[in-house]
Parts: sequence; C-alpha cells; structure tokens
Amino acid sequence: MRRRLPWSAVTTPATTRARADVDLAPFTTLRLGGSARRFVDATDGAGAVRAVRAADTAGEPLLLLAGGSNLVIADSGFEGTVVRLASRGVEIDGVGVLRAAAGEDWEAVVARAVGAGYGGLECLSGIPGSVGATPVQNVGAYGVELSDLLLDVELYDRDSGQTRTVAAAELGLGYRTSMLKGTDAAVVLAVRLALRPDGLSAPIRYAELARVLDVEAGDRVPAPAAREAVLALRRGKGMVLDPADHDTWSAGSFFTNPLLDAGEVAHVLERIADRVGGDVAVPQYPGGPGCTKLSAAWLIERAGFGRGHAGPGGRVALSGKHTLALSNRGGASTADLLALAREVRDGVRSCFGVTLHPEPVLVGCTL
Repeated sequence: MRRRLPWSAVTTPATTRARADVDLAPFTTLRLGGSARRFVDATDGAGAVRAVRAADTAGEPLLLLAGGSNLVIADSGFEGTVVRLASRGVEIDGVGVLRAAAGEDWEAVVARAVGAGYGGLECLSGIPGSVGATPVQNVGAYGVELSDLLLDVELYDRDSGQTRTVAAAELGLGYRTSMLKGTDAAVVLAVRLALRPDGLSAPIRYAELARVLDVEAGDRVPAPAAREAVLALRRGKGMVLDPADHDTWSAGSFFTNPLLDAGEVAHVLERIADRVGGDVAVPQYPGGPGCTKLSAAWLIERAGFGRGHAGPGGRVALSGKHTLALSNRGGASTADLLALAREVRDGVRSCFGVTLHPEPVLVGCTL
C-alpha cells in the first residue's frame, strides 16, 4: 500500500500549479461539490503525468478533472489530490486524422474540425466537457458515437508508470461506457480521430435530426448544416451550456437509456400497458445483439415526473426543457440533487420495473 503524506509534503514540479482547499463547484457544470484538499493544474501531458506520479508516490487519493461536465461531487469534497487536465493542442493532418490533447474543450474541437471542412463530428456538437472524457464515456448523440471515429488513445498507465497508445478496439467501447469508465488505472492524455475529408456528415440516423434537415434516414448532408441543426436541437433541450440559463446547470443526461433483453422488454411493455394504455407507442431502439433500448426520458415522464419537477426546496429540478437533465436552480447542494435523482429512479422502478442508472461519475457519493 502506498504511504499517504500530507499535501504539503507532496512535491509538484514547477511546470504545474498546486493549491490547497480549492472549491470544486466552479469547475463542474452542475456548480456543485465541496473542496479538494489539494488541487493541481496540469497544463500539458507531461505535467499531468508528473502530477499523477507525485500523488501516487505519496499514496494520495486522486481525482482527474477537466471540463467537469460529467461529475457529481459530494458536498464533503475530495480528500486527496485533484489533477485538472488543462493541456492544449489540436492538429489535423492531410488525410483527416485529428489529434487533440485531453484538456481541450470538446465543443471547440468539433467546431474547428467542421470549420476546416471535415465531417464526422458534427452530430457530437454542443456536448460540454473535455476531449479526455470522450473515450471514457464513449460519448454519443444523434446517432453517432465517438467509437465511430476513434482510432486510438494515448494513456498514462498508473500501474506500470508508462505512457502508451491503445487502439480503439482494445478499449471495450459500448453504450456510454468503456474499459476506462469506473476506474482510475489510466489517464487519457490525447485522442486520435478519423474525420471525413469530403466534408459531409455521417449518415443521418436519428429521426428527429432527419426531420429538421428534411432528409431521409441514411442521407448525408454538408457537415456545417448538420452541426447547426444539432446545436439548435440541443439548445431547445437545455443541453448547450449557458451561464444565464439554470436549465443548463446540469450534468447533461443524468440517466442512461435502459438496455433490456427480450424477456425484460416484454415485461416492461406489459407494465406500461397497464399504467398508460395498450395503444400507446413506446419508443424502442436497437440496443445491440439481443437487446432493446428504451427511452429513459419517456419512462420518467410517464412515471409522473414532468419537465420542471422540483426537488428539495425547489433548489434542484428536472430541466424545464428536458426531463433527463437534473438541474441546479441556485443554492442547491449535491445532497439535494441526489434526493431528486433517487425520487425519479424509484418512481420509474415502481411504475415500470426498470431501474435507471446514472450516467455521470459520482465522486464521494452514491444513489
């Protein structure tokens, strides 16, 4: 077991900046969470590796932070070292391979790729957070997932102390998950993506997006047109960050869409028919071999939780634009947010026998 030292005894190279007792709430899109005992800004990949090694040598608990868009941090904060990945660097080569440092803002990278005449990333526009978080979560939206474009990831392996490049096929990428999720064994330093040099979008698979673009499913359109349509749809759901709009003070979709096998789906449809009526069209999507994906938002609404449904003291609420987002209305605590999340989760389970699971990473807290 590594020996743990007080934060003041942990040496950090001059190329990084270390501070004590830093409030973490401003570094998250929820604007919630307590303080970090020790906080280090790592402005490049080498600095991140050095900061992580220093914490490991000292036996310090470690939390990696970048955009903070997929984190729910406990009110008690983090009793250890937080390393904020603030590395920069984006390059696109002549054949459309994009390399981006982990600390880059994801939306800015998408905008740059589309603006440079490349397609492929347009449906992932408007997603908050950093580049480094995208393979961990295998981010996806409007029929496209990062796994559709990801070539490989540069990782720092904390056990071996080595930096290595890992191919996308080795990352266990699935629906909002990867082998990197739920573990701190590796630190993402950079990613490489294969863009579309023809400047056209990926095939439009998402029905709502196809309607907005007035195209058939499977059609391709200029990437800028698809990007603008995606941004408009996301804004309408409160999913594009806006400091003045409390609907966007969230972690995005709080629950993942449930994946069910055939037997589970049949049982759930029976429960829905009993509660809502047998003639109701239930949204269903392919979920991989033998599985069907149901809409978490649809289940939440049919369980009686409408947009704007308030939690404790009205300090937290479901977004007024989208029931999948749990939002901080001002003056909230993480405990308030989790109380609302439990109310929604338990209500859906009671009505339909489906247990919803959180999409964000919970730090120091649980549902």
